[in-house]
Amino acid sequence: MTVMWITLIAYVLLMLGIGFYCRKKTSSVSDFVLGGRSIGPWMTAFAYGSSYFSAVVFIGYAGQFGWDYGISATWIGIGNALIGSMLAWIILGNRTRIMTKHLNVSTMPEFFEKRYFSKGLKIASALIVFVFLIPYTASVYNGLSRLFEQAFHIDYSVCIIAMAVLTAAYVILGGYKATAINDFIQGIIMLFGIAAVVICTVENKGGLTNALLGLGAVPDVNGNTNVFNSLFGPDPINLLGVVILTSLGTWGLPQMVQKFYAVKDTKSIRRGTVISTLFAVIISAGSYFLGGFGRLFATTESITSPETGKPVYDMIVPNMLNSAIPELLFGLVVVLVLSASMSTLSSLVLTSSSTLTIDMIKPFIKKEMTEKKQVFIMRIFIAVFIVLSVIIALNKNTYITTLMSISWGALAGAFLAPFMYGLFSKKITKASVWVSLITGVGITVISMLIFNLGFFPELTKAAAALPLNLASPINWGAIAMLAGLVLVPIVSLFTRNKKQVEIDKIFDCYKKEKA
Repeated sequence: MTVMWITLIAYVLLMLGIGFYCRKKTSSVSDFVLGGRSIGPWMTAFAYGSSYFSAVVFIGYAGQFGWDYGISATWIGIGNALIGSMLAWIILGNRTRIMTKHLNVSTMPEFFEKRYFSKGLKIASALIVFVFLIPYTASVYNGLSRLFEQAFHIDYSVCIIAMAVLTAAYVILGGYKATAINDFIQGIIMLFGIAAVVICTVENKGGLTNALLGLGAVPDVNGNTNVFNSLFGPDPINLLGVVILTSLGTWGLPQMVQKFYAVKDTKSIRRGTVISTLFAVIISAGSYFLGGFGRLFATTESITSPETGKPVYDMIVPNMLNSAIPELLFGLVVVLVLSASMSTLSSLVLTSSSTLTIDMIKPFIKKEMTEKKQVFIMRIFIAVFIVLSVIIALNKNTYITTLMSISWGALAGAFLAPFMYGLFSKKITKASVWVSLITGVGITVISMLIFNLGFFPELTKAAAALPLNLASPINWGAIAMLAGLVLVPIVSLFTRNKKQVEIDKIFDCYKKEKA
């Protein structure tokens, strides 16, 4: 316990020290939100990866999907690496960097305004960002606090509040540059930490071969064995839904694609692609591989809450770690999860506060807002956003996976198609973007009302029994994204842009970059 406290305190002091150091170098909006667009490949790649993978993945998703799919949950991590990281960098990275710099935008809503010539799109997308990043942030606090409760025997609510204060402190102080430096350090901790955790967990069950044999001996709901150690697991159809949501979803998440805005040059994009992909292979595939052995460390009865009678999937990984990790390594594990979560939290709150300030507050103020005043308002909204997230996270009965799926489904469902197509095609219309925003949010909200809030229990039960579990917010999130990818080009075929000449000029930025 003493070692854990010393490790934790040293880590916190380091994070705060970086915040104070970067405060002196953060004077303008570009500095605060994008680090002056001068971030190199290593820091950008680590910022992307460590913002991607947090306690939500390590505690929530690895625990629940490892339990549901066994070792085949590793496919989720592989999908995250190849689709969510490598392809995202290759397809979106450089075009995003070039066009956002040409348009002089700092946020996703600003991009929609200047790319599609619509202030209405900016305001609507800013509202979507603010509202739906809150449950995602709450899910990170939820996962982080469960591990701290297990490790330090501190009350869950106290953990959440302490983490919120720490996040607010170093993001408010240093902005994106502090976040990027911290993400780099946190990424290194995550790489060593996940490797140590996976090795210890497998060795605890007699090595990889014995662990896989033990997992194969665990029966599924139908009494079949050799299911949870198989290549595609007990339910490959719904496993594919998880892969789509968690991998393709990053292409439309503002806190992820905004990392490309800040990259220095094309060479940094190429290097960042390789670094980010390798990082994702180790962290994400390692986390889901670890979670796949959850049934060797817990039973259905041991993870069932006596209060609700429902399984608490978010406790699976903390219990595994408590059983498999030597006491001296537990401090490293705590810092691993804290690192993963702090980087994600800082990215979320910075994205939300910058969006509110630049896209919603600034346009309605008649007097010109100085750079200093904008940064000050962003810092205020960071605090407001964190408080709202903490209020949601204090409800212990909400699953991490449910919170994150609702957030990702709405954001990626609304933004993925118009953002990606908008980088490549001059023919995408403003009307098609409105359709995508309405469809993405509509599908997520309607499915949540019907299946996740308990209003229609019989309908929820029937939907869950289908081959494609339609009671799952994860599958609805994947459906929302795919719907946008289909609808945006179709609607664009039947509508037209009133400012096609101006749009054609925007795409000249790619020619200038090559020249």
